[in-house]
Parts: sequence; C-alpha cells; structure tokens
Amino acid sequence: MTDLQMSLIGVGGVFVVAVISYNKWQEYKARKSVERAFASDHDDVLMKSGMTERPQVEPGLGAPLHGAADHAALDRHEPVFDASAPGALMPGADALAEPVLHAPPSTGAPAAGAAAGGAGTGGAHGAEPALAPLAGAVQAPGQAGAHPAATSAANPAANPADSLVDPLIDCIIPLNSEGPLHGERILPALHKLRRIGNKPVHYVGQAAGGEWTPIVHGGVYSRLQAGVQLATRSTALNELEYSELVTRLRAVADEIQAEPEVPDMIEVMSEAKNLHRFVAGHDAQLGVNLASKGAPWSMPTLIGALENQGFDVRPDGRFAMPDKEAGHAGALLFTLSTNVTLGADTTSRLTLLLDVPCVPAARDGFGKMVACAKTLEQRLNGAIVDDFDQPLSDDTLEEIAGQVREFYQEMDGADIAAGSARALRLFS
Repeated sequence: MTDLQMSLIGVGGVFVVAVISYNKWQEYKARKSVERAFASDHDDVLMKSGMTERPQVEPGLGAPLHGAADHAALDRHEPVFDASAPGALMPGADALAEPVLHAPPSTGAPAAGAAAGGAGTGGAHGAEPALAPLAGAVQAPGQAGAHPAATSAANPAANPADSLVDPLIDCIIPLNSEGPLHGERILPALHKLRRIGNKPVHYVGQAAGGEWTPIVHGGVYSRLQAGVQLATRSTALNELEYSELVTRLRAVADEIQAEPEVPDMIEVMSEAKNLHRFVAGHDAQLGVNLASKGAPWSMPTLIGALENQGFDVRPDGRFAMPDKEAGHAGALLFTLSTNVTLGADTTSRLTLLLDVPCVPAARDGFGKMVACAKTLEQRLNGAIVDDFDQPLSDDTLEEIAGQVREFYQEMDGADIAAGSARALRLFS
C-alpha cells in the first residue's frame, strides 16, 4: 500500500469522524431545544391516576346552518322539514306545528354544497346555549381558566390593538425585556413569525404611556405580547403547531433580547378545542333559491338585472351585494351564484347565500337577502323555492328569520358578536 493510499484512508477516516461528530452535536442541540420548548413546572397529568378528560359541551345551535361552498360542487346537503322536532311550535301558535329546519351534522369544517332556500337554522330551539362551552374555555385574562402567562401581564383592552391580540380568541405570550425595544430594530425579527399553520400570529407592544399598540417604526416599547389565534373556521391550534410556535418564538425572542413567558400547553390546547367547537357550531350559512317559471334566463340579460339590483360582479362569476353601511371597504351582505360555469349562455336557477356569523345583526342580512330575492322574483318571473323546488312561504321565511335572531343572540352572549372583528377573524 502506497503512502498516497494511506493518506487518502486517513483523510477519509477523519472526514467520517467529523460527520458523525457534527450529527451528534446537531442531535444534542435539537434535543435541548425540544426540552426547553416543552419545559414547564406543572405536574404531568399522564402520571396521575384518577384524572379524567374535561367534559365537552356542545355549542348552542348544534350543527351549522349550512356549509359554505362554491355552487360548482356537486355534493349538496339539503335541509329537511321536521314538524315533530323539539321547539317546532312557535310561541303563541295554535296546535299546528310549524316546521323546523335542520342542517346536516357538522364535521368541524363547512360542509360542501350550495345552501338551500330556507336552509336550516342549525337545530331546534331547545338546544343548549352556546355561551356555556365558550365561557369556561376562552376567557379574558384575570378570570378563571385563563392561561397563566396571560393573567400575569396587562393585556390590551378597549384599544386599537384589540383586533390584533385578543385575549378571548388568542393565546397570548408575553415577551419581557430588561431594556427598551425599538420598533425599527425588532420588526425584522417579528416578521419572521407571522403564521403557524393557518393561524395568524400578531404582536403588540406596551408604549411609554402604558397603552398597548401595534409595533411600528419609531415606536419604543417596554415589553411585547405575541398572540396566536386559537382556532379558525377549519381547525383548532394543535400540539404540533404550538410546539413549533414556541420553538420559533424563542428564536425570535433571542434575536430581540427578550424572554417569552410560555403558557402551559395542556391549558392552551383545551381552550383551542373549546373555541373551535363554538366556531364549528356557529359556522352557519343560509340561502334562498330563485327558480325560473318559464324559459331559462339569458346571462347577458341576467347580469344587467343583477347589476341594476346593486350586485358587484366578481372575477369568478359570482355576484356580491356590498354592505354600503359598513365602516370598512369590502364588507358584504350576501352573495349570489348563477349555478352555472362562466361560459354558460343561460341559467334557470339562482342561489342567494348569507354568511351568517360574518354579517352584523343590525344589518339584517337575512331580511335584506329575502327582500332582494322577492324583487328579483318579480323582475325575472321566478319563484323562491328550496332545494327540492318547493315554494317557500312568507311564514316559513319569517320563522327562519326568528331563528337567525336567536342565533345572533347566542353569539352576542359569547362576546363574539356576528360581524365583529372577532367573528371576522374566526370565520374568515
């Protein structure tokens, strides 16, 4: 064996040892990072005997009124009339039971399918109030059930930062610093963590006057708060997302020389699941259909009539009725689908759809949608029907309107008013 071969073998051996050592070092760092992310001083509930799972209380109206979906979907879940359902008798009514509309059970996400005319109000009137599960699980700091880190720090209340970091729907993680934090220095680091999964992450800072404000260039803050949304319309914050949040937030905190106060994962997961149960139970959409009494409508003629009615045409072919009384641009009352593809020449059916939790009760979205449908009924020689092409009477529509009012009252009782910043964040 030549000297060259011996040298190559030696170099190769050194390289292999270096690679193995580097991998061991990376494993050590990763293990320490995970241990720090999950470190807490609470007792391990898995090591305790006699511990039982927190009971789950279903939210008020049960299943959502109707699943949100594009009308091109083929899987349509139709509501059914059930005159024998509890709560079917209206107050003051005679012995004839009024029908109660039911929607299919929720799967935790909006069901696929176009909403039907008069499409359900989520369940019978006798359901448990929606406030019960939410109040015990998603509370403002300082109340029982709030996570420890959130209760230990002053949280934003009644100020512009509420829409960014909200103790009712966010997991709040204080970031404490021994010195002042300058906005222009910390913003680049904060921008590295703006989302975990599909959950947004926001930040606010405590200014010199003690108020909590969004982080801006030129601002000076004594401490910060990071808030990750506990649930969205589709999912709740889960353990993997939370552990990723903690790991990445610690890296951000190290970069800005701050120390995070991480809440207990078990409590955060419980709050997230309870909030998502509320969201799933109130993910409600209502629709009414308008069917042609004669020949199908010509699309050019129909588009002109809808624009005269006040609809805006979207690029995807759907129509939107803007809420001109709202205080912000882009607010909608309801939408309309022609139930055909963009290139179709005619249609014989229209569907108006109201996203109930996203429209304030004061706007009377359902009432305006029904009024619009009745106007189009006269102009286009159509008929207001359900998904089975059965006419919807004024009495039936009025009953549904009453159930919508009860739905809004439940959301108000849970401090998540329909159309509010909280509701729009949860149901966007």
